[in-house]
Amino acid sequence: QVQLVESGGGLVQPGGSLRLSCAASGFTFSSYVMSWYRQAPGKERELVAGITSTGGSTNYADSMKGRCTISRDNAKNTVYLQMNSLKPEDTAVYYCKARRMLGTRDYAYWGQGTQVTVSS
Repeated sequence: QVQLVESGGGLVQPGGSLRLSCAASGFTFSSYVMSWYRQAPGKERELVAGITSTGGSTNYADSMKGRCTISRDNAKNTVYLQMNSLKPEDTAVYYCKARRMLGTRDYAYWGQGTQVTVSS
């Protein structure tokens, strides 16, 4: 049974920090690219950050560059998103995604999301 379980969301004041975690099980975590997405009310889901299977390469949305860091621990089957200098516009449900291409097959799994609210 594939599971991605996000945690670490909550209410934070503008300028504050949060560290999100996504614990994976039921698949070979170290073979998958991991990403964080977010979806604000009335908006489309958007990519926040991604990290390759080995952790050797990362990418970030322009809106989050310099304010967040994605990392992973393949021994713990967990991916993290450290977010700093949070703004009200960062308020959204944050989801982690696992993806792997095998030939023509595209395997993708999503977590259930964790709410992040940035407000004073």
